[in-house]
Amino acid sequence: MKNAAPALLLFVASALASLAASAQFDVREIGRVGGVPWGMTFVGENQLLFTRRDGSAGVLDTQRATVRELSGLPAVLAEGQGGLLDVAVAPGYQPGDWIYLTYSKPVGDSGATTLARARLDGSRLADWKDLLVTDSTSDTGRHYGSRITFDGRGHLYFGIGDRGERPNGQDRSNHAGSILRLKLDGSVPADNPFVGQPGVRPEIWSYGHRNPQGLSFDPASGRLWENEHGPRGGDEINRVEKGKNYGWPVISYGKEYWGPLSVGEGTERAGMEQPVKYYVPSIAPGSLIVYQGDAFPQWKGALVAGALKLRHLNIVKVDAQGREVSEDRILEDLGERIRALAEDAQGHIYFSTDSGKIFRIQPAPDA
Repeated sequence: MKNAAPALLLFVASALASLAASAQFDVREIGRVGGVPWGMTFVGENQLLFTRRDGSAGVLDTQRATVRELSGLPAVLAEGQGGLLDVAVAPGYQPGDWIYLTYSKPVGDSGATTLARARLDGSRLADWKDLLVTDSTSDTGRHYGSRITFDGRGHLYFGIGDRGERPNGQDRSNHAGSILRLKLDGSVPADNPFVGQPGVRPEIWSYGHRNPQGLSFDPASGRLWENEHGPRGGDEINRVEKGKNYGWPVISYGKEYWGPLSVGEGTERAGMEQPVKYYVPSIAPGSLIVYQGDAFPQWKGALVAGALKLRHLNIVKVDAQGREVSEDRILEDLGERIRALAEDAQGHIYFSTDSGKIFRIQPAPDA
């Protein structure tokens, strides 16, 4: 029993630290929109446009808690992990500018992750246009990706999973298992790493990804961050760089679903990138933002992700070199699968849950 006192002190210190952290912010439910709200982006000061995986979308007034349903959406293959996926606007968005979306488009009996854009006209998404129907069809219903982010230099990035077919991770003749980079009009930038290489898709920016579920560009550091689902364990945070191979399925920190065996060759191989952080067991990341606001100075520059399996908000701080400094897990008591994230002009953080709710995190009154 001689170790009981230190253990008790450690428990009390941990509880006090948790209490101190929770006192810094309030969490408020601001709307119930139904379905699985998969993507969110602000299209006005209090106007939060959200997608539902079932193929519908709406705009939530974050002050009045009212929802305006939207029309003008295409046919969506809302099966398995597919559906209407992410929605995002470029930096400096003004009403009437393009809104970018990803969705699983029916192609024969299969689905393909597709990038599109449209304009918001009242309660309608007008001028809808598919910019890229990717070569990623699969009948598995898995691993569509697909988050969108912008670098503020006229480029858009979005991710596609391996579509449940592992060899796609290393096959650059199709788009699956990759992060893609395009101009805002959907054309291919001339400086993409594989432009002009026979048999390689020119849209590919990086490859060897299993299922990207978070993607965020940090304008302060110029880094592109991504998180993705591993198999049984081995979720990853990656610093995505031009032309690099992130290893799936040759290397992974996860195990096979059918037994305690490593996937592929192990965890490292020359010419393949290591994650900045990996999770064992899996948290199942659902999104990612680099926090840029002033409301929570303690999180400035941190990587904030929703967790689906372990049901919390995951906050990873990194140093000037992009290395992990610390990890915090908050909102575990909420018990919600956290899917999408957005940040408003005041630095408040919004998140959606798979139960159809949208919450706001704001500073506590006495913080």
